[in-house]
Amino acid sequence: MPKWRCRLMWVTRICSRAILFSFGYHWIKRKGKPARREVAPIVVSNHVSYIDPIFFFYELFPTIVSSESHDSMPFVGTIIRAMQVIYVDRFSRSSRKHAVNEIKRKASCNRFPRVLLFPEGTTTNGRSLISFQLGAFIPGYPVQPVIVRYPHVHFDQSWGNISIAKLMFRMFTQFHNFMEVEYLPLVSPHESRKENAVHFAERTGHTIASALNVEQTLHSYGDFMLFTKAAELKQENPSLYMVEMAWVQSSLHLKALEAVDFLEIYLQMNPDPRGQVEFHDFLRALRLKPCGLSEKMFEFIDVQKIGKITFKQVICYSNPYLLLITHGYVRSTFGGIGTPIQL
Repeated sequence: MPKWRCRLMWVTRICSRAILFSFGYHWIKRKGKPARREVAPIVVSNHVSYIDPIFFFYELFPTIVSSESHDSMPFVGTIIRAMQVIYVDRFSRSSRKHAVNEIKRKASCNRFPRVLLFPEGTTTNGRSLISFQLGAFIPGYPVQPVIVRYPHVHFDQSWGNISIAKLMFRMFTQFHNFMEVEYLPLVSPHESRKENAVHFAERTGHTIASALNVEQTLHSYGDFMLFTKAAELKQENPSLYMVEMAWVQSSLHLKALEAVDFLEIYLQMNPDPRGQVEFHDFLRALRLKPCGLSEKMFEFIDVQKIGKITFKQVICYSNPYLLLITHGYVRSTFGGIGTPIQL
C-alpha cells in the first residue's frame, strides 16, 4: 500500500474510534493479542452487531469479506469500503468462487492487510454459534479466532429482529455500552492429514464456541431468511420455522431459496400458534383431493402420528414431494384426479 494511503488510513482509523466513542464504547476490554499478519493472515470472529467491523477496522485495519447489501448501511458501509472490501453474493456460485480466490491472493502476500471474515454469514444474539461458511478455510492458511461479547443489563446490543435505526438510537441513548474482545490461539490446518475445509471450519467453530461457552448449532443464514419471511407474513412465532438449514443443505441438497419458496406455500395451510398443520388444511392449500396417496403423503410426514405436521417435518421427511410442491407440479399432477390412487 502506498505511504500516502497508509497515512490517510490512520486518519480514517482515528475517525472510526470516534464513531465507537459516540456510540457509547468509551473503553473496550481486550484479552490476548492479535497475532502478526505473517503468522495468521486470516482472522475469523463471531458476529453480533454492526459495531464489530467498525472495531476491527480500528484495531486491525483488515480487508473484510462482506455481502454487497452492507455497502449502503450508514457508517458501516463507509468503513467497509475503506477496508478494501471483497464483496460476495452468497447465492451466486461464481461470486463465492471469486471471493475465495481473492482471499487466497491477499492472504498469500504480506503486502496486503490481513483478511477478516465473519464465517457465520449473519449476526446472532451471541447466545449460540451457527454453522460456518467455508470461505475462510478453503485457502488453507492458519486463522486466528476472535470472540466478541457485549455484556449488558438493560439493552441487548445484538443486531437481530430490530431495525438499524432503532438499534442506533438505543446505543446513542445509553450512557455507556460494554464490549469485550478476546484473541484466541491460532488454529492451523493439519498438514499431515491434508485436512479439508469442512473439518478445519468445524475445529475453529468448536474453539470459538468453547471460548464463548455456547453451543454451535446447524443453523445458517438460510434460517435467518426463513425467520424473516415468517415475520413478514405476520406469524406469531417466526422461530418455529427455522430448520437448521446447514444440515438440510448438506444432507438433503435443498437450497435456502427453495425452502423460503415452500415456506410461503406452507403458511397458506393456516398453521396454528405452534406452527402445526392439520390434514384438511394440508389438502386445501395444495388443492388436493382426499385419496389414498394424499393420506399416505401426510402420514409419512407426520412422524409423531398426532394428526399434525410441522414445517421442519415437511422439509426433512418429504424432500421428493417438497421439490414437486415448490415448482408447482403437485396441483397439476394430482389436482384433477377423481379416482383414488393407491401406493
